[in-house]
Amino acid sequence: MTILHPTLQDILLRLILASVAGSLIGFDRGVTGHAAGLRTTILVGLAAALAMILANILLSTAGKEADSFCVMDPMRLPLGVLTGVGFIGGGAILKQGGSVKGVTTAATLWIMTAIGLCLGAGQFVLGVIATGLTVVVLWAMRWIDTQIPREHRAVLVIETGAADPTGDVKGLIRPLGYKARFLRSGRTDVLQGALMAYELRWMQPEAEDASLDVLAVISRKYNIKSFEMISTGEL
Repeated sequence: MTILHPTLQDILLRLILASVAGSLIGFDRGVTGHAAGLRTTILVGLAAALAMILANILLSTAGKEADSFCVMDPMRLPLGVLTGVGFIGGGAILKQGGSVKGVTTAATLWIMTAIGLCLGAGQFVLGVIATGLTVVVLWAMRWIDTQIPREHRAVLVIETGAADPTGDVKGLIRPLGYKARFLRSGRTDVLQGALMAYELRWMQPEAEDASLDVLAVISRKYNIKSFEMISTGEL
């Protein structure tokens, strides 16, 4: 139940709880080295709580007076905070090549804002439950996420010889569960040979180390010039 006239002790309790919630949630971002870490998450939660406390203080129980020109809507304050956090979250999202990073960090700031609004409004039970669920998602669900098989990609460049100028990489790696897509070719110093570039795709959980079996199989027939992983992760 929202208190229409919160006391100083009640305001302090709301701010302290918002700081604690921000610390618990921001610690996960901090230890994993993200830009929006511990301090940023705490500040976002405090800003949301302050906006909601101010809206609570300015909330009027009376209607519009007959001789008044307009009535201020204090609920615009928390809505403005949610809009502002969208800009912070947008700055945390980075696109690097074919991968997008920072989406989880942006979502963390967004949920922290909602938690700060709950605690700032005096909805302690709702805010504590949301904080607990957020911590579970960020910590416990991370292990589950690493166990889920997901697609990995890499660019393989091989050198073919005169006896096999086109290569047969697809046939070599198909029994291992890998897929290959031809990208490009170029000339080499080997008579009628070529440099062949392929994009490899395979399914593997993040928790498992990349297997080198496919490289061993390919190296038996071709000279491997390079093997570069393509990052597809999101942090």
